[in-house]
Parts: sequence; C-alpha cells; structure tokens
Amino acid sequence: MYRYVIEDDQHVLPFNERASLLTIGLKPLKLHQEDILLNYFGNDVVLGGVFDKTEQITAVQGESIVYRDNLWFDIEFFTYFMDVSRHTKQATQAAFSADDKAFMTYTYPLSTDFVESFDSDGNKIYLMDLYYFPDGYTDQITPVVVPSDSHEIGFYSVPDFMTMQQGNLTHYTPMRSVVSVETWVHVYFASIIFSNFARAGRLDREIKTSVFKNLELLWKAVLEQKQIMRSSASVDIGVGCSIDPSAIITGPAKIGNNVSIGAGCVLDNCTIGDNVTIDAGCTLMMSTVGNNCFLPFRAALYLTHVMENTIIAQNTCLQMCVIGRSSFVGAGNTFTDFNLIAQKPIRAVDQKNNLREAGQIVLGSAVGHNCRVGSGMVVMPGRMIESDVVLVASPTRRVISRTITFDESDHHFVRGGDVHQRFYPRPGEAENDEMALIKDW
Repeated sequence: MYRYVIEDDQHVLPFNERASLLTIGLKPLKLHQEDILLNYFGNDVVLGGVFDKTEQITAVQGESIVYRDNLWFDIEFFTYFMDVSRHTKQATQAAFSADDKAFMTYTYPLSTDFVESFDSDGNKIYLMDLYYFPDGYTDQITPVVVPSDSHEIGFYSVPDFMTMQQGNLTHYTPMRSVVSVETWVHVYFASIIFSNFARAGRLDREIKTSVFKNLELLWKAVLEQKQIMRSSASVDIGVGCSIDPSAIITGPAKIGNNVSIGAGCVLDNCTIGDNVTIDAGCTLMMSTVGNNCFLPFRAALYLTHVMENTIIAQNTCLQMCVIGRSSFVGAGNTFTDFNLIAQKPIRAVDQKNNLREAGQIVLGSAVGHNCRVGSGMVVMPGRMIESDVVLVASPTRRVISRTITFDESDHHFVRGGDVHQRFYPRPGEAENDEMALIKDW
C-alpha cells in the first residue's frame, strides 16, 4: 500500500503556518494523518510520492491512498471510507452529503477546497481530496459519501433573548468527522467539536446501546467509590501526575503524563497534554491544552484550544478561542464570544481573506504563535492577533475591535522591543525583515 500526499502551501491565519504543521488536538496535523494510516494499515503503508497539486495524482501507481495534507479526519471517518472503498474494489473519492447537518454546520463554512457534485441519485454532495486507488490511477472515480451519523447534545440552556430564541444550545456530535483546515475556525472545530464533543457523543451513544459499557462504568465507579463520570472508565490519567484531592475531573477526559492539577480545579470533558501545570482554582470546560503549558490560578477556558508551550495567566477568560504555541496571554484578559446588539452568526476571514459567516452565534478569537498579550484587554469575537505580535495595554489600546497584524505590534514602538524575535513571517517575508521595520519607524 502506497500513500501519496498533496501538499497545501497556503498559510493559515493568524499563525502564518501551513495547516499540516499546526497542532490539532495534541499533535501536528501531519503526524495525526500518519497515525491514522498506521492505525488502519499497520506497517504496510509506504510513502509513494508528494504532489504540489491535485492534477498530479495521475502518477499514482499500485494500491494507494491519496490525501491533501490540510485535511483533518478521524479514524472512524477513514475506516468507513476505506472499508466501503475496498469492498467496491473501485477507485473512490471521499465526500459528504449537503443534507448532513454536522458537516454542513462545521465542515462546510469558510471552506474553499470542497467541490460541489451530485451522486447517482441526483443528491448534492461535496467532494474532498481523499482518494483510494486499488491498482494505480484511473479517471473512473466513484464518490463514497461518508455519513457523520451525528446527534444533538445540549450543553447548557440560556434565556431566549441571548440565543436568538434557540433556548437550549446544542452541538451536532458526529460519529465520523472531517474538516479542511483553512482557517483558525477549522482548527477550533477539529480540536474541540470534532474531538472533545465527538468523544462525549460516542460515549453517550455507547451508554444508550451497550449493556456491557454500562456494566463497565458501574463496576469501576463502585470499585473506586466515585461518581460514574469521574471513575477511571471515563477519565484516562497518565503516569506521574499530581492531582489535588479537591480537584473535580469529569469525563470523558484524557490527562497526559506528568500533569499537575491544583486545589479546587474543575475539568469537564477536557484533553490535557503532557507536562502541563494547572494551578489552584482553574476551570476548564470542554477544552484542549497542549504539552508543556502553564495555567496559573483561576484561569478559565471554555471550549478553547491552547497549543503547546503557552501560558494563560491568572483571571483570564478564553471562550471558544484558539491560542498558538509559545504564546503568553496575560492576567485579567477577556475574550468575548457574542454579538450583543446584532444577534447573528459571527463572521470570520476565510483563506482567501474574505469575511464570511462562520455559522456560529457564539465564537471567540484567535491568537497566533509567539505572541505576548498584556493584561487587562478585551478581545471582541472573530478577531485575530497575528503571530509574533506584542500587545501592551494602554488608554488607547484596551479593546481589540479588529484584527491586529505584525506591523501593528507594540514591540516596534517601545524601547528594547528589538529583543522580541519574529519566528513566523508571512509567506515571502524573511525573519530578519523585522529589523528593517524597526529602523523604518
């Protein structure tokens, strides 16, 4: 079995980095894809080649899998596609239906990679760059529509005036997931909705359909004298962890190795990487925290993805956000997630720099890599802070109401700012361009 990779060279804002290098969940997308293939094929898959564009797949030879390197999919999605493809013994291409609520809510918005088509019954579908060839390339390719098999899960109820008369806020939790990572919003969907929420959805469905799963949960709870969703059947904890007895961890959750969780912390349906410190009083709800992160006391994360080597300081509240690697978000910052007056879906920038509706009435913001955000700021929904930016709170810079680019970084204007290095330039710019910018000012 050969695998061929179609490289996507577009950089994802505000990170200024290819999607394949971005951390989705706890690992770079590139490694996630390789792990999925290893899980399904074992050691029988080898790299056949790398393409610059889709048209080059005519060079594919032998039994092969071809995929674009910005495409995030879980093992359930890939297994369904491969099982159907191998059963038909035909060349196939993965697709999803325009009637699939989960995919149309999270996968389709802000995307430009999917190609509209129709199945044999005339139903609208969207094709993606994921192919299977049983014996080399052929132009006779059959679409395989992969269903998400999603169901709605409510996660809280609020008064109607705050939810456009929606009442209970829900998410579609898919049993199979795929998304083309073109924007920071797609990183959020992949890391939170398609990972943590989907994990909860699978457990919820398993509890409803499997007597053995119910017995396992009950047995572990009785044996450990814990509530069912806090037992080891729901909470997976690595080795070398230090967890205060007063901390509350509710599953389904996954805690990595050498993690420290302080007194009074609350973690609900979270994914925590290795070597993470979460100090006293922190609250994490349905969030993902990458390796080597530090959260001082009373930090709050709500449906937020934090990449590795990042610090979220005390009393800072992040809601439905994505924070890049090696960044610092200072104390007392608030990232808002709701349009107070115009109660309509929040807009975000797509990969072609067009402002489009993200399909979410609540959505936070994104901070790039190697950023330094000072204390006491308010960031409005859907905004971005580009990689390598330094923001210092001042009477004129308290509310971030628009996207902040590297050229507007405060380190260009403060004494000694030249010590802050630029590690993530835009395509076509060199790292040492920063010095030229400082001299120009």
